[in-house]
Amino acid sequence: MTQVTREHWASRTGFLLASIGSAAGLGNIWRFSYVAGENGGASFLLVYVLCVLFIGLPIVIAEISIGRAAQGDAVLAFRSARPDRPWFVAGGLAVAGCFFILGFYGVIAGWALKYFVAALSGELWQAPQHNHYFKDFLAQPLAPVIWQFLMMAVTTGVVACGVQRGIEAVNRWLMPVLAAIVAVLAAYALTLDGAAKGLNFLFAPDWSALRHPQIYVAAIGQAFFSLGIGMAIFLTYGSYLARSQRVPSAAALIVVGDTLLAVVAGLAIFPAVFSFGLNPAEGPELAFITLPSLFALMPAGHWFGTLFFGLLVGAALTSMFSIMEVPVAYFMRRTGRSRRAVTLSLGAVIFLVGVPASLGYSILATITIAGRNILELYDFGVANFLLPLGGIATALFTGWGWGRIRALPGADLHDNATGKIWLFCLRFIAPMFIAIAFFSNSMVLD
Repeated sequence: MTQVTREHWASRTGFLLASIGSAAGLGNIWRFSYVAGENGGASFLLVYVLCVLFIGLPIVIAEISIGRAAQGDAVLAFRSARPDRPWFVAGGLAVAGCFFILGFYGVIAGWALKYFVAALSGELWQAPQHNHYFKDFLAQPLAPVIWQFLMMAVTTGVVACGVQRGIEAVNRWLMPVLAAIVAVLAAYALTLDGAAKGLNFLFAPDWSALRHPQIYVAAIGQAFFSLGIGMAIFLTYGSYLARSQRVPSAAALIVVGDTLLAVVAGLAIFPAVFSFGLNPAEGPELAFITLPSLFALMPAGHWFGTLFFGLLVGAALTSMFSIMEVPVAYFMRRTGRSRRAVTLSLGAVIFLVGVPASLGYSILATITIAGRNILELYDFGVANFLLPLGGIATALFTGWGWGRIRALPGADLHDNATGKIWLFCLRFIAPMFIAIAFFSNSMVLD
């Protein structure tokens, strides 16, 4: 088998931008907005931030540490850390899961690209009713597949160029652009009449809502989806990180950047929604039905709508790069083939995996389970089962399998209060709450 030369990030900045970009995707904008809207806004945000702090951050530190120590893909990293135990299965599940994750993610990313092009051309603003526009688009058997293919093609092309010349180079200019766009959108939304209602919704908790168990389940699922933990992304990105780079500070910056983007995206959406008397709990259709109708009514709304869908496209791409890199890294090592050959092959396979989800609103619309079509089943399974299982495996491996003696120095931590809190979260807090969310969703599925 031919030995594949392993790449590294050109700089710490490049690693951070790529990692924040991997986390800051559709989960922060499309999914965060409607999940927060469905679960009480500020009450959900409070629980979400706590989940990110006590579950998300410890697992991000763990993933980066495992990858940096092994300097290898997800399967190799677990095998290298504990060759005497079958923990490598967790890495294998993450690699396999990325096919389904990116399969359905590419479908929604294709919707965003379609809307961006339609907004740019003016077609979107000429639609008399945006709910019909969206449903008519999804009902077409070919159009959604074409837009999905275009987003997968861009993703495949960038990842095929490599870590430095592809993923890092694109994120270096794309992430600042996305940050500027979301800041502009939020600043504009806050100038609208009635924006205070949106601020209250996002930042003034209804404490009675904390009595509902679903808010905790939704917050854990959103934390995993938004950060992208549980699918070995940070493990894989960490494997390209020099051993001299410190892990905790990098992980903290990644988590803070990701959470800030989600909150600022909320600032861009909820003040506008409340200013025009719309319902924030519109569900997944919020971005593709409610907001286009809103932008059509707003002063200069066409321009800001175009920016918003451009933001969705860019955010989707930065996450798609990272998800695809996980199986690419694994199959490059396993096959010894070039990055270009592996990436092109996997891009084709992942595209085909996503096609049924793309057709779930048209010719495969009759296929449903528990009232969910194919794409909704992908989303539900990924956010509430696959990612939590990956996360709990990483937490248990680091806290117990790797052990305190190896895990603490591996994460650049010491046997002090900080290190002990980190291990406690991985050993007890994260597994317990992830398990509660997992079994709660199992009952919902039944």
